[in-house]
Amino acid sequence: MRDPRLLAKPPVCRLGCLVLVRNPRGDVLLVDPDYMDGLILPGGSARPNEPPHEAAARHLLATTGIARRLTHLLAVDFTPADRYLERLNLVFDGGTVDTDRLTIPPQHRSGLLGAHFVPEKQLPAVMAPAQAARAAEALTNRAIPLLLHGQRA
Repeated sequence: MRDPRLLAKPPVCRLGCLVLVRNPRGDVLLVDPDYMDGLILPGGSARPNEPPHEAAARHLLATTGIARRLTHLLAVDFTPADRYLERLNLVFDGGTVDTDRLTIPPQHRSGLLGAHFVPEKQLPAVMAPAQAARAAEALTNRAIPLLLHGQRA
């Protein structure tokens, strides 16, 4: 049963849905957005009521051409509000891909300057400190299953 008091003023928090993908050498896939400095993990915001694993898979496919079924999380990172609303970032395990060939849409559609695999040791040099720390933490964690209403995704 839905209580109208709970739905009257829902909390405002953006949900970031990111994916950590590696190649067989262990390099990490990063994208280069034109709207910020530094490289980031592929992903983006979930739409209202969109399951986070589906949002992450949608962004990964749209920006790199990689299709993945995402079922496990590697990290959860809360980012307090500054320029934007507060955000909860979920980093999904995208596994390993056997190709270095990526399908990057034109910049005017994707907002990306490109995407490429970066050796793990070089992440701090090419990412903002908080982004690099998030990726490093995700690299060291064991994956845990994502649940939707108590059931595995």
